Amino acid sequence: MKKKTRSTASGTAKRRKNGVVPRKAAPQRARRMKVPSASAPRLSVASNDAKVTIRQLRTQLAQARARIGELEASADTDFLLDISNRRGFERELNRAVAYIKRYQASAALIVLDVDRLKPINDAFGHAAGDQVLKAIVAVLLRHVRSSDVMGRLGGDEFALLLWNLSETDARAKAASLEQAVDRLSFVFRGRTVTAGASAGVAMLGVHAEAARALEEADSAMYVRKAQRRHEA
Repeated sequence: MKKKTRSTASGTAKRRKNGVVPRKAAPQRARRMKVPSASAPRLSVASNDAKVTIRQLRTQLAQARARIGELEASADTDFLLDISNRRGFERELNRAVAYIKRYQASAALIVLDVDRLKPINDAFGHAAGDQVLKAIVAVLLRHVRSSDVMGRLGGDEFALLLWNLSETDARAKAASLEQAVDRLSFVFRGRTVTAGASAGVAMLGVHAEAARALEEADSAMYVRKAQRRHEA
C-alpha cells in the first residue's frame, strides 16, 4: 500500500513538472427536485379575495350614494304634502333664473296664500287643516304642467314656477288657480266650510333675481288678498 502511494505521488509530481495538472473529479451535482411553488396558489387566493373586497366596496358605495340622494331629496321635500319645501323650491327657482338668463327664456312666478286656513285649524284642529292643504295641493297640481314647479314656502303659502307664459297669461292663470281653490268645500263636524286663496304674480326675465322675484310676488299676493277681503 505504501509503495503504491509513493508511486502515485511520484507520478503526480512528474506530471506537474511537465506542466500537466491532473483534473479533479468533478463532484456530482445534486439533482434538483422540482418543488411545487407555494406562491402561485397564494397569489391566486389573494387575487380572488381582492376582487370580492372590491365588489363589496362598490356595493357599499352605491348604497351610500343612494342614501345620500334620499337624504338630499327629503331635505328638499315637504313631508305632509310631498312637494318641494321652501329650500327645495328656492333652489329650483335659482336654477330657473340662471337658465332664463342664459337662454333668453321666460317664466312666471305665482305666490298663492290660503285665505282661511287659520280659522279652520282653530275650529276643527290641525288634522282638518292638513286635509284642506292636501286638497288644495291636488287641485293646483291638476292646473299646472309637469314641467312647472310647485313648492310650499311655509304654513299656508305656496309658490308656483310656470314656464313660457306672458304676463297676461300668468295673471289669467293666477285667477284660475284662485277660482279652483274657491270651489273646494269641506265638511267638518257637520259644518261645510271653504278656504279660498289669493295669488300674486311676478314675471321672470333676463334681469330677474330669485329673491327679488319672490318678494315681488309675495307683495302682489298681499295686495290681492286685501282686494278679495274688500270684494267679500
